[in-house]
Amino acid sequence: MQPTAVSEPIRRRIMQRRGRMRVFTDLDPDKMALVVVDMQNVFCQPGGALEIAPSRETAGNINRLAAACRRRNIPIIWIRSYHQPGGADWRMFFDYFITPERGAMAAQQLTERDPGSAIYSEMHVEPTDYVVNKIRYSCFIPGSSNLERLLRSLERDTIILCGTRSNVCCESTARDAMMLDFKVLFVSDGTSAMSPAEHQATLDTLAQSFADIVTTDEVLKDIQ
Repeated sequence: MQPTAVSEPIRRRIMQRRGRMRVFTDLDPDKMALVVVDMQNVFCQPGGALEIAPSRETAGNINRLAAACRRRNIPIIWIRSYHQPGGADWRMFFDYFITPERGAMAAQQLTERDPGSAIYSEMHVEPTDYVVNKIRYSCFIPGSSNLERLLRSLERDTIILCGTRSNVCCESTARDAMMLDFKVLFVSDGTSAMSPAEHQATLDTLAQSFADIVTTDEVLKDIQ
């Protein structure tokens, strides 16, 4: 079970700094979008080349949020990591941060037509949802994806962020989103890391300077 709250020492620090835990008091559901990062077979299916087993525990909460967002006409955007054959579009990662054998398997499962790159089979995706491909951890750095352009075109300034891994793609995306002036609701029980310690570190870091840390139930109240 992964943590869902900011740790007590960080909570005390935040209260001293700004006097409240929740950052945003002016949320407007009509300005929100649900962004689900990397809930794909390669990460979520048992035996996937880059399996993150705790990601499967978050599928139910993400589906709950997606259903509620559809009822409120809040756009749902599924983010897929996607790479050219052999990982040719990100040599830095595939040459240095993973073994050649595992890198070859991961690169194959992240290509367009491989089942590994598909959205995880337990996720409830509807034809009206958006699917956006990215080629870097963050959705927002130049050249990674068209997510920023899509959000601006939809006139959305608030992101409900779910997915995996908390401390890699989700955290990278949350940091950049805040610095591009998006409000970020980081769903603590709708994101996952390889270990509770890594997940906790992300919650503690983001809460201080980048995002509201919220549970699924809190988001459901926010969008009513």
